[in-house]
Amino acid sequence: MEFIVVIAVVFLIWLIWQLMRAKHFTKFRHKISQELKPKVITSIVEEMAETRSEELPNNSAHEAATIAYWTASTGRILQAALMREIITEQWLKETGNLRNSQHLFHIERDKLHR
Repeated sequence: MEFIVVIAVVFLIWLIWQLMRAKHFTKFRHKISQELKPKVITSIVEEMAETRSEELPNNSAHEAATIAYWTASTGRILQAALMREIITEQWLKETGNLRNSQHLFHIERDKLHR
């Protein structure tokens, strides 16, 4: 009987730990949407303004399409932030979100830029 109680307690602890990990991942996704998304959009607008020419008109329709593409999913926002050096891998390590970013890239691999 004691064996079953021990297994139940261990299982309950494991479930609580999984819940904590899930909450941390959800906070990470919200942080991407709330903090990184505006920075990515600003970076896109600035880059398109700098590269504007006759060959690359980069008008408002181009900007809107590019912004819509890069902000379509949280994984793509994170990918854009890393590509544009808004954040670094070191930042992900320091904030404890390296594993969360790897998981996000895994679950949204069909939405990422290739």
